[in-house]
Amino acid sequence: MAQTRRTSANRTGRSGTGQYRSRNMYVYDNTARNLDIQRQLEEDPRRKLSHEARKNRDKAHHMSLGYVMFLVVALCACAVILINYIQLQAEMTAKVQNIAKLESRLNSMKLENDEAYNRITSSIDLEEIKRIAIGELGMTYAQEGQIVTYSGIGNDYMRVVADDN
Repeated sequence: MAQTRRTSANRTGRSGTGQYRSRNMYVYDNTARNLDIQRQLEEDPRRKLSHEARKNRDKAHHMSLGYVMFLVVALCACAVILINYIQLQAEMTAKVQNIAKLESRLNSMKLENDEAYNRITSSIDLEEIKRIAIGELGMTYAQEGQIVTYSGIGNDYMRVVADDN
């Protein structure tokens, strides 16, 4: 596959070399150009750092005792907070499980209570109770004048004072 390159001329009319040439080079195919990084580093070396700049960079790379102590205190505080959070989560989980057990126990007790109530109500014979009340205890049905009807005035209870007639 042939590779087509077009280079532009610099301002003086000569073909570009070095950095100017690599910036204005166009490649019209699917291959990338081979960069010679070592040559570029040799041609364009880095600037030399001043003594103060080098001193500031060295100082920035070292941590002072105060900064290290601050980091240790912050780490300890984070550890205490994390441990406390985990303990609270464990307590909450235990309480939720305890609530679930108590709700289950309540539901089973309600079910047992309903079953006992149904068993008791089904075992009661109302005709037998009526027979004992009338026959053995001498009870009778209420007569026409014995029934007194009161109208509720909005209260949920009523105090009745009997008249001795």
